[in-house]
Amino acid sequence: MSQIKNLLLLSFFVVACKQEKKVQNLNVPHAMVVSAHPLASKVGLEIIRKGGNAADAVVAVQMALAVVYPSAGNIGGGGFLVYRKSNGETSTLDFREKAPKNSSKNMYLDSNENVIDNLSLVGHLAVGVPGTVDGMVEIHEKYGLLAWEDVIQPSIDLAKNGFVLTKKEANNLNYFNAKKAVSCNENNPYFSDLFNEGDTLVLKDLANTLDLIKINKRNGFYKGEVANKIVKEMQDNGGIITYDDLNSYKSIWRKPIESKYKNYKVISMGPPSSGGILLSQMLKMVEFFPLKKWGFHSDKSIHLMAEIERRSFADRSKYLGDPDFYNILTSNLLDSTYLQNRISELDLNNASSSSSIFPGDFSYYESDQTTHFSIVDTYGNSASVTTTLNGSYGSGVIVKGAGFLLNNEMDDFSIQPGYPNLYGLIGGEANAIEPEKRMLSSMTPTILEKDGELYMVLGSPGGSTIITAVFQTILNVIEFDMDMDSAVNVSRFHHQWLPDQIKMERTLSNDSLVVKKLIKMGHKINSVRSMNRVDAILLKDGILYSGADRRGDDFAASF
Repeated sequence: MSQIKNLLLLSFFVVACKQEKKVQNLNVPHAMVVSAHPLASKVGLEIIRKGGNAADAVVAVQMALAVVYPSAGNIGGGGFLVYRKSNGETSTLDFREKAPKNSSKNMYLDSNENVIDNLSLVGHLAVGVPGTVDGMVEIHEKYGLLAWEDVIQPSIDLAKNGFVLTKKEANNLNYFNAKKAVSCNENNPYFSDLFNEGDTLVLKDLANTLDLIKINKRNGFYKGEVANKIVKEMQDNGGIITYDDLNSYKSIWRKPIESKYKNYKVISMGPPSSGGILLSQMLKMVEFFPLKKWGFHSDKSIHLMAEIERRSFADRSKYLGDPDFYNILTSNLLDSTYLQNRISELDLNNASSSSSIFPGDFSYYESDQTTHFSIVDTYGNSASVTTTLNGSYGSGVIVKGAGFLLNNEMDDFSIQPGYPNLYGLIGGEANAIEPEKRMLSSMTPTILEKDGELYMVLGSPGGSTIITAVFQTILNVIEFDMDMDSAVNVSRFHHQWLPDQIKMERTLSNDSLVVKKLIKMGHKINSVRSMNRVDAILLKDGILYSGADRRGDDFAASF
């Protein structure tokens, strides 16, 4: 593998404290925001146009998504940030939700230690302590240029004045009202007999909440009026989040997971996200094979990548969790000798059986609803942000009088050994429930450098499929010579060890010849209509190229 030089990008960027200078030699577009909703992307771009940087845009986009994209955009959830300054300095922020202090290991089990259906998924007991607002304050205080009030105001305006629903958002709200809203809420601001494309949705309670956050920053959510409403919502409905849980929540700046793939540097999120470690494992293992020669979506390429994916997910089940509670063996998991040993088990002509694959052994070594957005600003800074409520519309709980949804992230813990979560993931002791522990995530916000320069910003929603979507998108560009738009929008597939199957989008599974070859190798194919959405930006030869996923309303805004 090539060595990546740690260069300051002086040919592009000059930075001095918070007096950032705009890039002069980038061709149009000068800045770009790609998110799950056109209005949120436009809000972020306008903030940059007014002199803000990527950090300012992160806050503006996140708060706007909380309004216009309620199925996953949020202030009642959490997430992760990967940030790269124009001078090459990188950092990651963990604003993942936490288990309440009154939580316990067996809280979702009955007296016979059997899992109680849906208790970790729907309703007030499913909610982890939200981290989004604290995370946004942290990001802005460390990197932002504009006043806090200025980056929050656009989301307030959207909530107060209303916004027009897209067809997809209207359908999503109808689904929410039919499936979760009635059982979880007496008062539902999203209620309608039927939403239609073109309807205007006004969210006055949410506007008031955002206004309090604008005035009081962190204290506008974790203390005072909003905190009172959250706690009352819990107390009245069997939830366990307290004032102490809210007041004591704090996001954490963590060391990025950095690895190499050929002459590219991969910068991603570490635990409690499993994304960075698994992505790095997959890229390190696939590097030994001639993917380009085998061809895009050939039976050989899909077979190899699926076999690599299942081995990484097997490691995830045993070794990954919250690093503040469990010793994460990062260096062992990314050790070249260890990974070479893992791929030495591969048969290039026959599928493995997941029942015969186990988490790796280090003893002989020394050493579904989420949203993502990507940003590059005029100063040369970049941000990759993935946030979530977990399932679509989270727990289904709307805080009465505050107008926002709460997450169902408690389901991302291993609530019982061998019991799958919402996304079919199996976990162990490393991810067991403990008070104030952060649940393991698959979110994979990622930034790539090529020869020391910014190259790609990407990420995805989609539960366990996030990691493989990012993995495949990177390879689509680097190995299969796709442009950014094509790399994001082509069909995807996914293997996560258990269940023992390749999940495959129908546009790919309709290729009967490839599927027949994979089945002959011993693979089981699960054909699905659609999988997760990737939002990405590519910087090539001084030009920004967008990848906005057409599986949703995703939109790239630029100037």
